[in-house]
Amino acid sequence: MTREELGIVWLCGCTELEKRECAALLRAAASPARLLEEYEKIAPTVINSPKARLYKERDARFAAASQLVKRLERENCFPITALDEDYPEALKNIASPPLLLYGKGDRSLLAKRKFCIVGSRVTPPWAESLGKAIAGELASRFCIVTGLAEGGDSAAISGALPFKNLISVLPCGIFGCYPASHAGLKDRIAKSGLLLSEYPPDEGVKKYSFHERNRLLAGLSEGVLVLSAGARSGALITANCAAEFGRDVFALPYRPNETRGAGCIDLLKKGASLVTEAEDILSFYGFETQKQEERTEEKGPSLTPEERRVYEVLREWGELHSSVLAERAGMKIFEAAAVLSSLELKGLAVKAGGNRYSLAR
Repeated sequence: MTREELGIVWLCGCTELEKRECAALLRAAASPARLLEEYEKIAPTVINSPKARLYKERDARFAAASQLVKRLERENCFPITALDEDYPEALKNIASPPLLLYGKGDRSLLAKRKFCIVGSRVTPPWAESLGKAIAGELASRFCIVTGLAEGGDSAAISGALPFKNLISVLPCGIFGCYPASHAGLKDRIAKSGLLLSEYPPDEGVKKYSFHERNRLLAGLSEGVLVLSAGARSGALITANCAAEFGRDVFALPYRPNETRGAGCIDLLKKGASLVTEAEDILSFYGFETQKQEERTEEKGPSLTPEERRVYEVLREWGELHSSVLAERAGMKIFEAAAVLSSLELKGLAVKAGGNRYSLAR
């Protein structure tokens, strides 16, 4: 770990500072290392004087940060700073992006496309069953993001964990577990997925933790599916954050008199996409679904090797810019453009705005 990265661990370890103050200090200093060296000079221009005096404890706190990093290593955990290459790009554009995350498990999952599935703790059995099935099918295309609670979160975990394509975001520190009854489940996720937290490793759950955690669920993901939500469910916070961040929102349909789905009904009224199966989401993102594949096999024209290569890239990745598609197909841009034109003529690909392409639905 570089001194710059360790500087962020040190800064975030100053629990007297609010997150906005940490961010303001870092902006003023331009780098964690400079802040570390010149805290006494920079801090009074940004925060109030009592907190500025934290400089007097700088060496002790920096030593504590170094010890924390060593402890994380012993526990097979790791810090992810905003300076790291694999810090999720999607989080950089949300409100109050965390300067520091703590993780345990498969760090490579941070680089994958992500989709969030959430629901209330009292998700009805039919919605849990459907949510599990949807998570399992989506896990072939997305890393599924969820929490660790009963109900909707557990359904998403049950569906995605067997595919080792799951991120669970905690409302407490990475060394803790909430709810405590899910300690065994947490251990399984650490072995076959990834645990994330933005809180100091030993920090417990606070009243505000769930709201903050839910904003991370939405921020990490391209879209959010709500399996169930009462009128005041925390799952609605995740959906509202998703809408605020420009993410896609999906919801299961409920009968008008079913209170556990009142929030879902409201989301659908506000424009969320209705979902009854995984194919609704896959087709939304331009992936060829099993039904579409069967129809293509029944009616589809023969393809050249080059057309097949481009077709398979679109099938795997969904909508792509032509330059990205060319790179993933191992072609030059002009070669991919010719193949895309051919696929368009055969009715197998469509051009969206901004020179982006997807499979025809």
